[in-house]
Amino acid sequence: MSAPRRKPLLAWEPLPYLVVLVLLIATGGVRPESPAWVFWPFNVLLVAAIAWLVVGLVRGRRRTDPDQWGDLRSLDGLEIVEAPHLERAVRQVAPVADTHRHQPAIDLALLHGGADQHAVLVPRASRWLSMRYRIGVQLVGGGTPRHAGFLGDAVDATWRELLDALAVEGRYVRVPARITGDARPHGVELDLGGLESLGAGGVGAA
Repeated sequence: MSAPRRKPLLAWEPLPYLVVLVLLIATGGVRPESPAWVFWPFNVLLVAAIAWLVVGLVRGRRRTDPDQWGDLRSLDGLEIVEAPHLERAVRQVAPVADTHRHQPAIDLALLHGGADQHAVLVPRASRWLSMRYRIGVQLVGGGTPRHAGFLGDAVDATWRELLDALAVEGRYVRVPARITGDARPHGVELDLGGLESLGAGGVGAA
């Protein structure tokens, strides 16, 4: 089965809010004096939508690791697969996208782990309001994961199937990373050369 590229509509986080909002607006036209076959089904639907919203909020507080947006709380309990640096004539380096949104987290990673550290790749990550799945990048210098951005579209397309297949088995890949820039805005570069050995079947867990 190929890795999904988008969330199912029912898994899209803002959907319950939108449904409740539309129904609340519709209450202006559905009043007690409305026909019973309109009034009572509408109220049942409104109560069900509010319950759906509440259940979603409660589930959102029960943080899994990684959570529904691909953020990691810690590496404890995760099976980490190493994709080490490989010596080659041409390095396979990929810049991380959206780092401008995560400068505080990158600052902390730089402070605790230095410029050269590692990053864990998390498939099926996403941004709030987005229905698109992406591969999240979690810097792990100092032992605490910090979200630094996502793989770019072209790189995502290359490694999506491999990383997703490993994640379904509970395994997440760690690659060498480097934080660039002496001051903000920092960038992050990943050494993805070792992923080729994983694709060839050379998987080893940390």
